[in-house]
Amino acid sequence: MTNPNDIPEQAWPLFDRYVHGDLSRRGFLDQAAKFTGGPAGAAALLAALSPNFAAAQQVKPDDARLVTRRQSFPSPDGNGQVQGYLAKPASATGKLPAVLVVHENRGLNPHIEDVTRRVALAGYVAYAPDALAPLGGYPGTEDKARELFGKLDPAKARADIVAGARGLLTLADGNGKLGVVGFCWGGALSSHVATQVPELAVAVPFYGGAPAAEDVPRIKARLLIHYAANDERVNASWPGYEAALKAAGVRYEAHIYPGTQHGFNNDTTPRYDAAAATLAWDRTLAAFKSALG
Repeated sequence: MTNPNDIPEQAWPLFDRYVHGDLSRRGFLDQAAKFTGGPAGAAALLAALSPNFAAAQQVKPDDARLVTRRQSFPSPDGNGQVQGYLAKPASATGKLPAVLVVHENRGLNPHIEDVTRRVALAGYVAYAPDALAPLGGYPGTEDKARELFGKLDPAKARADIVAGARGLLTLADGNGKLGVVGFCWGGALSSHVATQVPELAVAVPFYGGAPAAEDVPRIKARLLIHYAANDERVNASWPGYEAALKAAGVRYEAHIYPGTQHGFNNDTTPRYDAAAATLAWDRTLAAFKSALG
């Protein structure tokens, strides 16, 4: 994987705009060419910043310690049903707490499936819903996935994620205890789920936007919130969110990780910060253990 120190400083905000659909591939390449020596340098930069799923995979799909399957739940307010990927420990003899894993704005890609397996190995029924399922699921490339994501009905996509959470509450494999973790778009959806599912015990958003202030008093779950230091777009919502959390008496803990970029937990790209990601993940698992057992 490319060393983040080899990435020009100007590339990070440009890549963030590209990742979140505010800048086309051509727009990224044209602007990057100005500080990389031309089109060839810009193309090389984008390749270096793009994910390498195979290199970062921690838990193989056929790992004998896990049982995995595709799982659907009804989603009457969404697209009719929510589809996703479920993993649980193969050694489980009884019911387990469940954790919803919510992807970034590229759908259920190989990285999020891998994260789901990591959560399952920690002792949970882990379920990753796929917001892109109504459009055929993850298309195999990040560019195509972002393109498809823009075609989703946002309200129905949110309803599908909430339906996934509610489905886990009654899942035969689960014991009725529920947590959620999400990243970027999924981070925002983690907070949204907390406003919609009062049975939720704990929500862990990674660098996600805040829910509407008027919805915050509905949160009953404990919140553990992770932010990147160099993430002006997302962090702008934090002061208002924190004020709303305090006013509503919501239990929360928030951390801003120095020197990190948006996406610092994603170990498929140079934005990954090993020290910050390890600390944030340790805190996440500790929060799950405390709230879910």
